[in-house]
Amino acid sequence: MTAYPQYPLTLTLVRTAPHELSIVLEGDLDYASAGEFADTATAALSEHEGLRDLRIDCAELGLCDSSGLSALLVLRRRAAEKGVRIRLDRRGPALDRLLSISGTLPYLTGDPEAATGPATG
Repeated sequence: MTAYPQYPLTLTLVRTAPHELSIVLEGDLDYASAGEFADTATAALSEHEGLRDLRIDCAELGLCDSSGLSALLVLRRRAAEKGVRIRLDRRGPALDRLLSISGTLPYLTGDPEAATGPATG
């Protein structure tokens, strides 16, 4: 079995505008760090009054496994319940591939139609 190096996740919260918060991810969003990410991001939704946009900066994100994807999906749902939009900024090709393969790319990247499903008439 191949051993992969682990890169601990570092989360930095930056208020980028009066109604916008950015969470900068550095390292791996995986089984070991998904809980911390979900807890920190969920707390940010509650602690920042008037928040409309939560941006997740993925430029320095290493690995994102199924636990990381699950944490992103939970955050997306919790944010939607509070009327907050989520954006995954500066995604790398590996994250885009994971989101594409899992069918979550439009849902997690802000396509309103994908978030609510196709219109039926």
